[in-house]
Amino acid sequence: MLRVISANLNGIRSADKKGFFDWLVREPADIVCVQELKAQAGDLSERMRAPDGLTGYFHYAEKKGYSGVGVYTRHAPDAVIEGLGVDWIDAEGRYLRLDFGRLTVISLYLPSGSSSDERQQVKFDFLDVFLPHLTQLIAEGRDVVICGDWNIAHNEIDLKNWKGNLKNSGFLPEERAWIGELFSHVGWRDVWRTLHPDTPGYTWWSNRGQAYAKDVGWRIDYHVVSPSMMDKARAASVYKGEKFSDHAPLIVDYEYTLPCSA
Repeated sequence: MLRVISANLNGIRSADKKGFFDWLVREPADIVCVQELKAQAGDLSERMRAPDGLTGYFHYAEKKGYSGVGVYTRHAPDAVIEGLGVDWIDAEGRYLRLDFGRLTVISLYLPSGSSSDERQQVKFDFLDVFLPHLTQLIAEGRDVVICGDWNIAHNEIDLKNWKGNLKNSGFLPEERAWIGELFSHVGWRDVWRTLHPDTPGYTWWSNRGQAYAKDVGWRIDYHVVSPSMMDKARAASVYKGEKFSDHAPLIVDYEYTLPCSA
C-alpha cells in the first residue's frame, strides 16, 4: 500500500511548532506533499528538510515568507521538476513534480483570489495556463497524483455556507466550472468525492469566529488523479486529531507498489 498525504502547512516553521513533524514521524507515509511553506531554503532546519527517513524536495517562492511547495518521499525519484516553465507562475513556487517509474506525484498550491480583484485575475490566468498542461499530462498515460490546495470548492457539499459564498473567490461559477471540466471532460478524478460521495470532507476552516469548532469548513485540498490511480485508491481520510494549520492533512492509501525505494 502506498500512503500519500497532502497538507497545506500555512508556514512550515509554524506547523513544526504545532507538532506537524512529530506527527509525521508516527505516520507511515510514503510520500507527503506540502504547500504554503512561507520559507526559503535557509529557513529550514535539518528536521524540516529530511524528517525521519523522508527526503524533502522543495520549490520556493522568490518572495520571502510566501507560498512554496514541497514533497517528502521515502523513495528515490527518477526525476524532479520544479515549476511549470512559466516565469510568473514559477516565481511564486506553486508546482513541484516527482516521477517514480510510471508514477508522477505533484504538489500544487493554486493561487487564492480572496485578497483582491488583482489576485483573482492572477488565479484566472493561472487556470488558463494550467488546463492545457493538465490535458497534456493526462494524455501521457502515466499514473498521476496531484496533491494540494486547489483553492476551489467544487460543489455545494464541499463547503458549509455555500449560499453565502456564491460570489466569493473559491466558489465562483467560473472556478467551479473550471474544476468541473477537469472531472467531466478532461478525465481527471477526485479521490475524496469518488470514495465518499456524501461526506463533505472539509479540509480548511477560517480563523474567524468559531469556524473550526463549529466545522464551518471548505473542501479545497484534493487528491486529483488519473483514472488508473483512481482504480487503485482504497481509503481516504482527513486528519483532525491535531491542528497544525488552518488546513487539515488529507490522507489517501493506494494499492500501488513503486519499483524501488531509497
